[in-house]
Amino acid sequence: MNADPIVGKSVPRKEGRDKVTGRSQYVDDMVLPNMLFGATVRSQMPRGRIKKITFGPDVAWDEFVIVSAKDIPGKNCIALIGDDQPCLATEFVNHPEEPILLLAHPDRHLLPKAIEAVSIEYDPSPSIFTIDESERRSQIIWGENNVFKTYLIEKGDLDSVWERANYIVEGEYSTGAQEQLYIENNGMIAAFDPAQGITVWGSLQCPYYIHKALMALCNLPAEKVRVVQMETGGAFGGKEEYPSMIAAHAALLAIKSGRPVKIIYDRLEDMVATTKRHPSRTRHRTAVSRDGKILGGEIDFTIDGGAYATLSSVVLSRGAIHAGGPYYWPSVRIKAKAVATNAPPHGAFRGFGAPQSLFAMERHMDRIAQTVGLSPVEIRRRNFLQPGQDTTTGQVIREPIDLGKLLDRALEISDYPAKKQRFAQQNQAGTSRKGMGVAAFLHGAGFTGSGERYLSSVVGVEGCADGSVRVLVSSTEFGQGTKTVLSQIAAEALGIPYESVSVAQPDTLEVPNSGPTVASRTVMVVGSLVKSAALGIAQTLISSNLVREGYSPDEFRAACRQHIVKHGPFRCWSRYEAPSGIFWDDEKYRGEAYAAFAWAVYIAEVSVDLTTYSVSVDDFVALQEVGKVLHPVLARGQIIGGIAQGIGFSLYEKVVWQNGRMQNGQMTNYIMPTASDLPPIRVFFEELGNVHGAYGAKGIGELPMDGPAPAIVNAVEDALGVRFDSIPLLPEDIMDALLNPSRQNDATLIGKGR
Repeated sequence: MNADPIVGKSVPRKEGRDKVTGRSQYVDDMVLPNMLFGATVRSQMPRGRIKKITFGPDVAWDEFVIVSAKDIPGKNCIALIGDDQPCLATEFVNHPEEPILLLAHPDRHLLPKAIEAVSIEYDPSPSIFTIDESERRSQIIWGENNVFKTYLIEKGDLDSVWERANYIVEGEYSTGAQEQLYIENNGMIAAFDPAQGITVWGSLQCPYYIHKALMALCNLPAEKVRVVQMETGGAFGGKEEYPSMIAAHAALLAIKSGRPVKIIYDRLEDMVATTKRHPSRTRHRTAVSRDGKILGGEIDFTIDGGAYATLSSVVLSRGAIHAGGPYYWPSVRIKAKAVATNAPPHGAFRGFGAPQSLFAMERHMDRIAQTVGLSPVEIRRRNFLQPGQDTTTGQVIREPIDLGKLLDRALEISDYPAKKQRFAQQNQAGTSRKGMGVAAFLHGAGFTGSGERYLSSVVGVEGCADGSVRVLVSSTEFGQGTKTVLSQIAAEALGIPYESVSVAQPDTLEVPNSGPTVASRTVMVVGSLVKSAALGIAQTLISSNLVREGYSPDEFRAACRQHIVKHGPFRCWSRYEAPSGIFWDDEKYRGEAYAAFAWAVYIAEVSVDLTTYSVSVDDFVALQEVGKVLHPVLARGQIIGGIAQGIGFSLYEKVVWQNGRMQNGQMTNYIMPTASDLPPIRVFFEELGNVHGAYGAKGIGELPMDGPAPAIVNAVEDALGVRFDSIPLLPEDIMDALLNPSRQNDATLIGKGR
């Protein structure tokens, strides 16, 4: 077996050379014979009835393929969870940019003119655009009450807590939409053959989501739908569910035309029409003892789902479960709901609801600290979850996590006490103010609750005739390192060189359904299955007496060849089985929400310019416990990238809405942080291991999105002494607060003062 461990080393990326040399093939690099180009005619109306569609006289329409809802062979929906979103609007539209017609032509440059020549007459209906408007129900735009989904999490006897409280602290916090801004725009190619069915190639995260959607839309059996992931230039959740829509549109055009069809969005269409992070509003009412201990509280967490449900129910679920943060709540009541508005549907984005509710929790902890008269550091220390205590869903913490120790290490690395003292003196004069902010948080790895049991993911490992090994998974690579880390796991399990392992291209004809590449599940859940299947390969060779325990790589290669000669294709499969002691009650919403949590403490140092009212992040310390770091360079890159996105979420990225439509849908006016806007990001790890993950690893991809925003806003408040409870926090917001202090909304209630 391999003497030198591969796990824990920063081996070269599997796809790295092809990417940097330009050999990697993205969907827009792919050209098929006789291929057409497709485009979408969209609603410019937030809500209304389609009265009439007119095709202008200046276009040679006989050269175009035109598809409407009546051309759909199967069900007119994008199958996902609730199946409420139509593929193409028929009589009604419910948001701007809703697809109505599809066009295709051999010359892609003629499509914009053709789209402009389609005139759609509407009978408008009243629309709603905010959470508050949706709750007032002056217009019912979805179901009976504009509510997609609700959850209730209850623990303890909350009603008895209020009388015992020395302080009752209230606060309301909000977060805005955020665009994923992946480098490569969305794109898809579809080809149809009456005998073989439909094949799509595209930039995507979840091949089997698209597979399911195309089966329903095209009325085809599973074996006649094939989905192939091309090299994908970033995703961040934005290519989780929406590619099913683009694949559906390309497929319909391919079926009607009998020719391959490519649809590639430009940046404007990609930004205004596709999903974004859900805007949110969180209300806290917390009972606190004189010494700063949380006795209990109510948390009301609400997200704006847009016009259709899509993934809002599961985004809401994760946000609700994380709403109590890494703290012990003896009693709590969390009420969560997703509401409908007439904006394009919101969807998956890195963190998936947790950044929204954790922003509120961490801002609220600073508010509690001020009310009680403790420091932000001490209020957290007194309320941290301890091993043996349980979370808001009743999940007992069984791992030996010491959040106080994590906090102490972060404070030491950041030089927090000395800097706080120095900044307090510096802030007495000059035209800038400096501050420090702390955020502590957790993130569950894997699907919530019974999700992994429901998915029942399957992974394969194949021994090849040349002695190499191929990993068969539907998990996709879109920059985060899936191919590399899964190859490390397989190589480590088999005791063979990393270079001897490859990962099959995700293709639903070739790889099993190992679940979507989301939810910080790839390394922990899929990686464990890869390890199991790889060990199955080794055990098969050993039990067949082709090798002995402790074999060398050369012996492994020879044994693979012998086995294949004798028995044919050599594959071992592993299916997910829920670990013992992991139980979730879907009805009561209680139990083990996740097999494991990752934990973190982040500390931000900021400067606020009192002339321009701009905030700069000067230093950032990120300390996280992630079980085991499998690839140090990739892990550090994940943390740095997540913090960069978190800085954008908190200080820069504001979606400007007008009647449900994004008005700043270009990278010239949707402002994101550049490299020059980022501070030194100092990344540190703790490694406690994880019995549920491959070689002790937990999920890492979403964790760094959760902490930057509250740490930064806490630091701004520390610098200015002014409270801000909404993000993005722009210079004009700071200017308004400083020049108009009477507008500050102080919702802190000091109870009986006992």
